[in-house]
Amino acid sequence: MSNQNYRKAMAIESKNKKRILEINPHVDDGSGIYFLTRMDEDGIRYAYIGQAKHMLTRLAQHLSGYQHIDLSIKNHGLYAADNITGWKIGFLHYPEDKLDEMEQKYIRQYAKSGYQLRNKTAGGQGEGKKQIDDYRPSKCYRDGIEQGKRMLARELLSIAEKHLKIDLREDKRGNKVSHKQYEKFMALIHAEGNDESVHDSDEW
Repeated sequence: MSNQNYRKAMAIESKNKKRILEINPHVDDGSGIYFLTRMDEDGIRYAYIGQAKHMLTRLAQHLSGYQHIDLSIKNHGLYAADNITGWKIGFLHYPEDKLDEMEQKYIRQYAKSGYQLRNKTAGGQGEGKKQIDDYRPSKCYRDGIEQGKRMLARELLSIAEKHLKIDLREDKRGNKVSHKQYEKFMALIHAEGNDESVHDSDEW
């Protein structure tokens, strides 16, 4: 790498570190396990668990990389007041000789807690990498989540049609964002509430 390219790479890394510290000012370059988590508009939770000898540097690299999680960060952004579905950043310090063990532990823990993992392996630098599918929530679990959402939408739609008048607040009528959120809400309760898929029964 030429000196010019090296300086450019270092400038990008420095900028990315500042972005990380804006989200979590406590992150440092110590060794440990870092946690990237987000929740989408439908309440589905996602997580990526990583290990690093230098966590701040590694997290900064995710902002300019091309791994699966890196692309997801580019797509969804980092968490902010105006981006509540972005990725949040957490971390715990551990000595280097504990990184494999703790990474695997937290991957299992987050998977069993219902997070959709964005890890491609089960963690660690040795055995167990091919076990990641064993930790993913089962299809039945995900189907249950979807069915629960449909049931809730139907109940909300029924209550709204019988008892409520849903409208924008007076102070939000000229707000484009508010209009979009209103349209999204109405589409959600009508689309999900009227869904007659083969997974549903008339008893819902």
